[in-house]
Amino acid sequence: MKQESTAQNTPPASPPLSPAPSPTPSPPAQHPRDDGEPQALWIFGYGSLVWRPDFAYSDSRVGFVRGYSRRFWQGDTFHRGSDKMPGRVVTLLEDHEGCTWGVAYQVRGEQVSEALKYLNVREAVLGGYDTKEVTFYPQDTPDQPLKALAYVATPQNPGYLGPAPEEAIATQILACRGFSGHNLEYLLRLADFMQLCGPQAQDEHLAAIVDAVGTMLPCFCPTEQALALV
Repeated sequence: MKQESTAQNTPPASPPLSPAPSPTPSPPAQHPRDDGEPQALWIFGYGSLVWRPDFAYSDSRVGFVRGYSRRFWQGDTFHRGSDKMPGRVVTLLEDHEGCTWGVAYQVRGEQVSEALKYLNVREAVLGGYDTKEVTFYPQDTPDQPLKALAYVATPQNPGYLGPAPEEAIATQILACRGFSGHNLEYLLRLADFMQLCGPQAQDEHLAAIVDAVGTMLPCFCPTEQALALV
């Protein structure tokens, strides 16, 4: 997820806790105003939004959603790639056993319309993502889940690349760059975020791509250039 300039707030690092059994979700954290827009809304980020949301928000929480796995299956021809060399960015795949960690941002009042307007361009117009409601479990209070809006790339969008071996995805990531920077930066920032979440936050797909990149990187460029990319 995508267009990335400096955020107004940095997602907080919460002390790691093990996911608790699924309680009954609370109602959606949004209340309609007279003009039809919600007074408050939670937005779940699991890609570049975890380190660079680039919209104003009132609160943020680290946590996870169940029933989805994160996959580098969406093509990116703007932020992390080009028309000739699409980059690879993440989307959510429905998976009964899956668990995806990320950050939920709460927007309130005028922040709601501004955030949605911005994300419509960043995620939908430029990224090919659709919106979906998910249940988010905060890391510090997993027994108090929240309803949140997530941006998900489905196989129906024209930029969808679908599955590929992790080694092939790593090769593509190493070769691609877009307006927001190198595709490798996207991968490594996401890996850094997962480390901050603690040992209970697992993403085997992400870890396998990082391992493949580590093996291939010296073959793609000299050592000094490789270090500059990292």
